[in-house]
Amino acid sequence: MNLPFLVSDKWYDIRDLGNLSGAILDQLDKVLPYGLVYVIAILIGFIASFLIFVLPTQLFLGVLGERKIIGRIQSRYGPNRVGPFGTLQPIADALKLIQKEALIPTAADRWVMLIAPIVFVAPAVLLFAVLPFGPNMVIADVPVSLIYFLAVSSLPVLGAFMAGWSANNKYSLYGAMRIVAMAISYEVPLVMSLLGVALLSSTLSLQGMVFWQKDVHLWMIFLQPIAFAVYFICVSAELNRTPADIAEAESEIVAGYLTEYSGMQWGLFYGMDIGYALAAAAFASTVFLGGWSMWGLEEYVPSWLIFAVKTQLFYLLFLWTRGTLPRLRIDQLMAFAWKFLLPLALLNLLIVATEKVIWTQEELGDGIVFLFAPINIVAAAVLVYAWAKVNGYRPENTPKKPRMVKDATGYIPASGGGR
Repeated sequence: MNLPFLVSDKWYDIRDLGNLSGAILDQLDKVLPYGLVYVIAILIGFIASFLIFVLPTQLFLGVLGERKIIGRIQSRYGPNRVGPFGTLQPIADALKLIQKEALIPTAADRWVMLIAPIVFVAPAVLLFAVLPFGPNMVIADVPVSLIYFLAVSSLPVLGAFMAGWSANNKYSLYGAMRIVAMAISYEVPLVMSLLGVALLSSTLSLQGMVFWQKDVHLWMIFLQPIAFAVYFICVSAELNRTPADIAEAESEIVAGYLTEYSGMQWGLFYGMDIGYALAAAAFASTVFLGGWSMWGLEEYVPSWLIFAVKTQLFYLLFLWTRGTLPRLRIDQLMAFAWKFLLPLALLNLLIVATEKVIWTQEELGDGIVFLFAPINIVAAAVLVYAWAKVNGYRPENTPKKPRMVKDATGYIPASGGGR
């Protein structure tokens, strides 16, 4: 199914915005000096991906939506004063932050403290350069875009550590050190889990992974359930999302590495936390959920719309965990990475390598993935339970919750105990 439009006697499919931008650039290339069109192409990609997709999503899903959903989980309304149903609350908050004075402590390292928000924000723009919004909608289709994404996503840790160290505040330094410790610990199982994905799809290109899932008619999440779970947990820890928000634990270290920041400097850190969460959700949609493909639905629905919906749905997982799970201690978080996630990721990599050898040496067709999927799902459940038992998980020893009955004063434990 095509939805064509005509530009200079050439037909384009309007469902793919890459075709629209390509038509514009073709016309500009005829009238502009040589090479300038490449600069304009980058600007168009930045405006389309970051200013049109990321920033509005940050304001209304990341700020308003998150506060609304968390409010409902906690039996309250959330923002409901500014604008209809509170829809203008993010704009009011942004205007308030812009007007607030950015204070710098006298004993702080002034220039490092000023540069830290820039170092923290800049990589967020670079991440979206390799994310494919459609078949022809990727700013930089790098053959090793998986490695590029992992490398760039590790840069914000430097900005956060600069912020905590430069403030000359012990709580800020503690928070910064915790971020570095979490990044080192959780980056290892994260990379190991994605190695299985790259091995199975035989590519390091994010666009190539989408085409691979489209060709075999099966999403990677069904073939790599352990890798998906490890990725989600690791990226939650690296993004300081609950239950791993120990770098900003108010009950322990005030506000962590952001203790001495105020005004729009603090706003940049807060806003880009949501930006990185959106990038992580978009990355997961690309690698595990088929990206812009949807079993043929992309022939009728714009591919970029499918990609956006998948990204928002994955982002809702971050909101769900934030509203339901309590914060972990730092020792629990470190032990969980090294003792539980890393061995699971290595075992998963061993399983994938075995399946890949069988697939290639026996010259089996793509249909074999429908046999691998149930095997890997069952193996994931068995491995998680077995390794949890090895690490001391004993559900039979968990005290039973007493049965509650209601009297005039409220709910009280029943005299008969739990059942």
